Amino acid sequence: MTPAAHAATVTSSARWSARLALGFVRDGERTTLVRRSQAGPLVVQKPFHPEGPDVCQVVVVHPPGGIAGGDDLALSVDVGDRAHAQVTTPGAAKWYRTDGAIAHQRVDVTVGAGGALEWMPQGAIVYDAARTDSVLSFDLADDATLIAWDVTCLGRHAMGERFATGRWRQRIDIVRSGAPIWSERVNLMGGSRMLDARTGLNGAPVFGTFVAVSPRLDDSLVPRLRAVHPCAGEGAITQLPRVLVARWRGPASDAAQRWFVALWSAVRPALVGRAAVPPRIWTT
Repeated sequence: MTPAAHAATVTSSARWSARLALGFVRDGERTTLVRRSQAGPLVVQKPFHPEGPDVCQVVVVHPPGGIAGGDDLALSVDVGDRAHAQVTTPGAAKWYRTDGAIAHQRVDVTVGAGGALEWMPQGAIVYDAARTDSVLSFDLADDATLIAWDVTCLGRHAMGERFATGRWRQRIDIVRSGAPIWSERVNLMGGSRMLDARTGLNGAPVFGTFVAVSPRLDDSLVPRLRAVHPCAGEGAITQLPRVLVARWRGPASDAAQRWFVALWSAVRPALVGRAAVPPRIWTT
């Protein structure tokens, strides 16, 4: 094992367990972060209102900088009736190679009646030989709005590393009024044929999913979004009943992020009536 590879391997004896629970409520014309319960290294430092009182923005920080084998992270977000929250991260999450222990992360989100959540993390980098179990669960009231994306890079592509061993397992579920409306399962083994198959990733090291759920969704939005082309890679958009799904695969995370931000810039005004204002943390 090279020194760089050894440095990126964290044994199961060095593990973190972290919990963070956030609660947002609407108070008059203002969305406020009223609950912030933390245990372990998973924090938000200060809520922001860069667009005025309506939208409360938080940046979730994981101080260790990466998720190692044996780590167990849990984030819960409760957006109350008519509240509007925006959650992002300061940079890409890193899933380190492991000696065999599985790293776990679970995100549970609820959005109340008339509420809105924008879930916009800056992606994930999955090291070769990482073993992961990631779950994203969104439970929405019937008239709630969700705009969310997820970007995954398999291997440290910029360093020439491929995802040759290990496993990336992820589940994304969206429930509205107690009924499942969309679900995705990903279980990719390092070095498997699905990484290169045309029906899989077609050799692309990066893939991502963008979803939007709202009672305001209609067929007129899809042609506008299909006119927004990725700067690189391949993108496709599908309209389901009250759910819009966009998928991307390609060479680099920044290309996926740029396309998803472009889609968000068109979707946000249509669904929440606000122009897209990128979080300042993305440029710092």
